[in-house]
Amino acid sequence: MTIPRAQQIDLAITPYYHCVSRCVRRSFLCGEDEISGRSYEHRRGWLEKRILKLAGIYCIDICAYAVMPNHYHLVVHINRPKAECLTNAQVIERWQKEHQLPLLLQQYMKRQLTCKAEFKRCELIIQQWRERLYSLSWMMKELNFDIALQANREDGCTGHFWESRFKSQALLDEAALLAAMAYTDLNPVRANTAKTLEDSAYTSLKKRLEALEQGQPTPHKLFPFTGYEQQYQPDGIPFRLMDYIAWVDYVGRQIRAGKRGFIDDRQPEILTRLSLNQTECLKLVTHLERRRYLWVGRAGPLSVVKQYFNKSRIDGV
Repeated sequence: MTIPRAQQIDLAITPYYHCVSRCVRRSFLCGEDEISGRSYEHRRGWLEKRILKLAGIYCIDICAYAVMPNHYHLVVHINRPKAECLTNAQVIERWQKEHQLPLLLQQYMKRQLTCKAEFKRCELIIQQWRERLYSLSWMMKELNFDIALQANREDGCTGHFWESRFKSQALLDEAALLAAMAYTDLNPVRANTAKTLEDSAYTSLKKRLEALEQGQPTPHKLFPFTGYEQQYQPDGIPFRLMDYIAWVDYVGRQIRAGKRGFIDDRQPEILTRLSLNQTECLKLVTHLERRRYLWVGRAGPLSVVKQYFNKSRIDGV
């Protein structure tokens, strides 16, 4: 049975989600068409640029992304508190970067409203925009629509570019978040299109490694790593960046060498801190998308989700 999107994305359960969109065409989103020999590699740049642009507009933080030949992955953090703290002027400023303002809102900005009814109508519209700024469905729709429009224009055709609405998985705990991010950043290595993390073009980890080389801890518009939990924890991914890089490098080596169950003596610190079993983590990373799991987490969080939706069973791992 199809699960309503409102249950798949529920901020009362978790703000973290893993999303996937796949291209419907044989000619692929990016890469090279084996039949025509035509290269679409430049489209990967379109998508990466669009992801980062929307991250600066929406209150949805990008934890990880990877643009592949016929699909892309996103791991996001929906930042509702950030959206609710925006002033009306800030909401309008963000929204008009991608949308034409109605005449009534233009008058609102110029303080030219003539009655309370107009002001009340503007307040309702601004509140609707505020809610859209932390709507994952709205951001994904605008991301996919723009890429489809550019690709159709380039191909001289019309019709569907994406096979369906995006797929999403709720990440219920830190282990699930860690697995989804590693899975996403390792996609080029798994697909054998890159030999190392540094060669994995159009991924968030590649972007983070480039920033480190330039002395910047976090690339612009990517969600930062904040490390260990503190009393006044800033917004960010609850791991240390260097721990995460070590873990992804380790997982990549195990996958490529076919040693998914091997316990390495140089266990990354992140696993010790989160009290995670290394073999189970490797299994989760490598099995994340083999079945259509909607919720990813350990037994405790999964049980909470089951009770929250009053279900006898849920499709989770």
